[in-house]
Parts: sequence; structure tokens; C-alpha cells
Amino acid sequence: MPELDLWFFVIAIPAVMFAGFSKGGFGGGVAFAGSSILALILEPGQALALMLPLLMLVDVATLKPYWRRWNTRDSWVLVLGGLPGVALGAWLYKATDADLLRLLIGSISVGFVIWHLSQSRGWVHGFQQRLSASAGVFAGLVAGFTSFVSHAGGPPAAVYLLSQRLGKTEYQASTVIVFWVINFAKAIPYAYLGLFSLETLWADFLLAPFALLGAWLGVRAHWRVPERLFFSLAYLLLTITGCKLIWDALS
Repeated sequence: MPELDLWFFVIAIPAVMFAGFSKGGFGGGVAFAGSSILALILEPGQALALMLPLLMLVDVATLKPYWRRWNTRDSWVLVLGGLPGVALGAWLYKATDADLLRLLIGSISVGFVIWHLSQSRGWVHGFQQRLSASAGVFAGLVAGFTSFVSHAGGPPAAVYLLSQRLGKTEYQASTVIVFWVINFAKAIPYAYLGLFSLETLWADFLLAPFALLGAWLGVRAHWRVPERLFFSLAYLLLTITGCKLIWDALS
């Protein structure tokens, strides 16, 4: 861990607030941008370890406002695939190095933006029919894996949930319960792999109020802030940080 100096908090506070804001009000689809930002100043494994307890805290904090508003069937379909996905991520994590993780996180960031732009420009079209439960289990598997290695489980989960044509709040609540389960499942293998340290946990303690503030703002913004404005800024941020991580990995 680097020193917890002013520069660290200048980068880390906006990162964790952004993650909390996204998870609290906008489905968490771009919450992994927080990990991408932290990976600019930390080793990827340190960034992941630092972010996980904060994500778990936000999960607990956002359960109450969305309690029982989720779609039970679709949520547990994703969880059914997500838990094996976490196990797969833990197994493959040992075979990766820091530059490969940077490349993976950066590629997921940029790829997510490209997919969104392709949809908005009409180059690709969303699913015209609801995806099947088996497709949901596969989406959960991918979500569990990408969540483990980069906290980027939101996009594959979103593909399935959006195909189900849920309402905004039902969709948001479903992401909350799904990643509440998946993030808690990740904690044990993270600890086993030695990703947590006293330094990362101390940093989590200092950053926790900002993560909770971001989550509280996200819940309130869920009803008020235009989604288009939020996601436009999120995609810009993901593009910048993703390209920087890819450059660092390849150079």
C-alpha cells in the first residue's frame, strides 16, 4: 500500500463515492469504475482488496430502501450462476499477474463503453425477447467471475436483467440483492489469497464514511437525477481510466 497521504485521498475519495453512488441508485453497472480509478495508484490486487469491504458496506446500507422490491426469480437465477463464477475467478486469480489484471480491468472498462455507444448509435440492438433462465445462469457465471477479478459484475448482470424489462426500481433492487450475495461470497477467497492486509482495512475504515455518503446520495438521486447525465459522465470516466490501465499493462 502507498502512504495514506493527501494524493491518495484525492484519488480514493471520489472513487469510493462514485462506486457508492452507482450502487446506491443506478444499478451498480459502472461501480467498478471505482476499482479502475484506484488501480491507477495501487497494485490491482490492492485496489480490489481495498474496494471489496466498501462495496459490502454499501450493499448492506442499500438493502433497506430497496427491501423486497427486487424480482426474486431473476435475482436468484443470477446468484445461481454467480457463486460458481466467484469460485472460477478465485481459481484463475492465482495464474494472473498485475499487468494481466490491469489489462483485464481496462479492457472491461473500455469494452463496456463501446457496447453502450454501439447500442445508442443503433449499430447493435438490445434483446427483443426475454432471455431464458439458462441464459441468466450463464450471465450470473460471467458476473461472478468478472466481479471477482475486477468488481465488474454489473455489465453481464445488466444484460440479463434489462432483457427482462423490469421497472427502474425493481431492476435496481435486483442488483442490490444479487451483489449483496456475490460480494459476501468473494470475501472468503479474497482472505485466503492474502489480498486483505491491515493497511487496506485501515484505509477502508477511513474511506467508509465517503462510501456511505455516496450510497445515500445514490439512493436519493435514484428518484431525481437524470440517468443520462450520470451515465454520460460515467462512460467518459471509464474510457479515460480504462485506456490508462491498458497503456500501463502493455508498456
